[in-house]
Amino acid sequence: MLTRCFAVLYLAFSILGALPFVYAAADTKVANRTIERTVQLRTHSIHPPYIDEDLQNRWWDFGADAYINTNKHVRLTRSAPSQMGWLWSRLPLTSTNYVIEVEFKISGESTHLYGDGMAIWLTKDRAEPGPVFGSKDKFEGLGIFLDTYANSRHPYGFPRIVAMVGDGQTPYDQDNDGDAHNIGSCSAMFRRTNVITKLKITYVKDTYLDVKIHYRAWDDWSDCFRIDGISLPASPYLGISALTGQVYDAHDVVSVTTHSAVLSSKDAPRDKLSASGGLFGRRPDGARSSWLSFFVKLVFFFGACIGGLYGYKAYTLRRRYGGFMKGGPGTFGGFGDAGYGGYSSRRRF
Repeated sequence: MLTRCFAVLYLAFSILGALPFVYAAADTKVANRTIERTVQLRTHSIHPPYIDEDLQNRWWDFGADAYINTNKHVRLTRSAPSQMGWLWSRLPLTSTNYVIEVEFKISGESTHLYGDGMAIWLTKDRAEPGPVFGSKDKFEGLGIFLDTYANSRHPYGFPRIVAMVGDGQTPYDQDNDGDAHNIGSCSAMFRRTNVITKLKITYVKDTYLDVKIHYRAWDDWSDCFRIDGISLPASPYLGISALTGQVYDAHDVVSVTTHSAVLSSKDAPRDKLSASGGLFGRRPDGARSSWLSFFVKLVFFFGACIGGLYGYKAYTLRRRYGGFMKGGPGTFGGFGDAGYGGYSSRRRF
């Protein structure tokens, strides 16, 4: 009996240990490799209440017109004219590959005149105010602009997301809303929505940059753009800034979550695993797979606990009563009808 229980426990924990390997494979492929797992970086993540008891944050600086509401957001600009605000990491982002998710909110009372927008930066310099959405022009690195005001006529709609890689000498094309050096863009109504608005940036060194936007419905990510073969400066600072002019909005940062992305080994047989569909015949995607993995682990854990408890009770009963006399079927503790008074029990354990 005890041997059987140990065998069940061993099988359960063997399957439990194999599950992370099955579910670790991500949908994103890099040549013959995948993003196997991600590790959150505290140094480049910020969440409520944003500041400590000294009214500071160990890893981030904010300035200009920005202020903090510890229960809600970091407000970069109020809904007022001529505002500027910024939020910058104090340390450079040294990870080779990373995933950055920014939850933000852009809101205002006007339904037809509003602006100017905000920007997310991965640049060599930090915390230098300027005319490009609250940060300096002629930057070196990546700028992703969430532009809500059109400075000229375009065949596409606004609000709009535009990306530019600066070389430190080329100015941003302010008059044409960044068209001159646009490397990727999309239009999305991320202003005044009833859904949480988030931007997700995935970068794999020298391989690709992928940007997705969340604004339509819960857990509904829309592809904005993907650029292959792109190289960004090593160890950039992460920043977010916003600017208003004669037209204005409130620009808020709710949270920033940064993960370092770990790629699978080049020699790992990832293709075989994903081709066969893994243990359950198909490969789950992203967040659903992690929840499913957690649920299956929980079921196996409770099953193992119940099996172990049952085995231990049976073992202690056998140890306590099994040494006196071997009883026949249906007897309790080895006392049969044939000896020592013959106590018989019809209960089943």
